[in-house]
Amino acid sequence: MSEVRENRVLKAVREGRKAKGYNLTYPSVHTIEILGRLDFDFVWLDGEHGPFGYTELEEQVRAIEAAGATALARVENVQQSTVLQYLDRGIQGIVVPHVSSGEDAEALVDACYFGPRGNRSFGGNRGTNYTFTPDPWGDKTVYYKDSNDNMLVGALLEDQGAVDNIDDILAVDGIDHFGIGPNDFAQGIGYPGQPEHPDVVKVMNELSDHIRSKGKKMSGDIMESVWIHDLLLSSGEDFLND
Repeated sequence: MSEVRENRVLKAVREGRKAKGYNLTYPSVHTIEILGRLDFDFVWLDGEHGPFGYTELEEQVRAIEAAGATALARVENVQQSTVLQYLDRGIQGIVVPHVSSGEDAEALVDACYFGPRGNRSFGGNRGTNYTFTPDPWGDKTVYYKDSNDNMLVGALLEDQGAVDNIDDILAVDGIDHFGIGPNDFAQGIGYPGQPEHPDVVKVMNELSDHIRSKGKKMSGDIMESVWIHDLLLSSGEDFLND
């Protein structure tokens, strides 16, 4: 039996369906616990913009795992030390913002996977079962492979560089899905505050089509999610309008 939790997003892909989940921009184990009754596949934590300290992050992951879901997170940057802090808390899916070059893509893959695919560091923390693998001081080959097989890696494209260097980015093996952050992308290509501008929409559609034409997947191809604050706001509006 594997010592690594099964990634439910990857499981959904194998089953030919889209994974379902929701996005949290703030720490709330109560929200996770309550919504856990709905059997979501994943919870996506916004570590780039949300107020998640590493201790708080770890508490969210514990609650997500207790609810039977998979913990995913957007991190602040592609630095290996940043990504590792999330993996060491138990996150099994990483999204890095502002991937704009082949070098960024390589750094992302290198940070997320153990060897031989990458260069992730192994530490004695909950993200590696406190080293309680079948043989804590011996051969971890199987554990490394199982961890790699259950790691979901995503790249967020938000800059002109992503457009210019898309083929270099796509040439890097190990990225499961690509997303486009419309607000930052609009700003990155010269249309700040105008994500719905026709020129922006055109470039985003062309970029998405190109990614798919190369046999790669967009995030929306494998999972669907809702921002929890949007859900709460819409529910509040419904209540006030009753």
